[in-house]
Amino acid sequence: METIKQQDSGAAVEDVQHRLSLIGLLDEARVDGAFGPETAAAVKAFRAQAELPEGEEVDEKTWAALVDASYSLGDRTLYLRMPYFHGHDVLQLQQALSALGFACGPVDGMFGAFTELALRKFQTNMGLPTDGIAGAYTYSAIRNLHHSWEGKEAVRGSSHLGFARAAGVLERHALCLFGTQEFTRSVASRMSNLALATNPASKIMSADSLLVAPDEQMLLVHIVLPEEQTGTTPRVVFEPEDALPTRLESALRAARLSNPSRVAVELPGSTWEDAGVGRSAQHFAITLLDALCTALAKQEQ
Repeated sequence: METIKQQDSGAAVEDVQHRLSLIGLLDEARVDGAFGPETAAAVKAFRAQAELPEGEEVDEKTWAALVDASYSLGDRTLYLRMPYFHGHDVLQLQQALSALGFACGPVDGMFGAFTELALRKFQTNMGLPTDGIAGAYTYSAIRNLHHSWEGKEAVRGSSHLGFARAAGVLERHALCLFGTQEFTRSVASRMSNLALATNPASKIMSADSLLVAPDEQMLLVHIVLPEEQTGTTPRVVFEPEDALPTRLESALRAARLSNPSRVAVELPGSTWEDAGVGRSAQHFAITLLDALCTALAKQEQ
């Protein structure tokens, strides 16, 4: 995009002014489509607030941050995707869920796997479809409870690194993900696709069977269902999710003692009600990849 600056005018300037007005940095009466000194001062204040380099112009990074900041709870439908939804509305959703007792990890404005899990639990609690999608009915339920969460402290949730922010760890550890059931193969494939989309240099691959010839430095991650046997391979149960990175870290240390290194991760064996197989596989893939990144990063410390 072209930088928006003083002396500019038109619809783009008016849009910037409108968003600055929404977040309280510019008087609504000054939304006139003309980039003057007052708009410049508001932009300068916003850039400082958003921890961007000092300036009075709206460049691409400033515009992206301004768009994020101007979303309010309910402005758009939110769900788990790559790249994550992020913005002030996600932050408000996390604050509401956390204050209501549904911990979603760090309240950071990023709609990741932990936020989706907290949302599903809230939906179940409220008798709503447990689809992990923040839409009209979910927003209505949250607004009806505003007296219970507005201005309240969040419950303490789990801490996790987040694979989108820890993509570098995937360059330093070779992983082969595989499953022997259709559903577990789907989870493995989605994990590989997500990792490569996040960081094309990731040393991660998925395979359809146990007959992969592994590199001696490669960690085999066998994704299984409860009824599958894995012998003496260190085995991690997926739930509860908030402590999954810690359990994985211990299992990875034990797995490194064998050659090839191998760990099994047991999925719950059931899909989310109203979500379907595809969305359930995506949830497991994102959550497990997130936890693996966190566990591997901790081993490097």
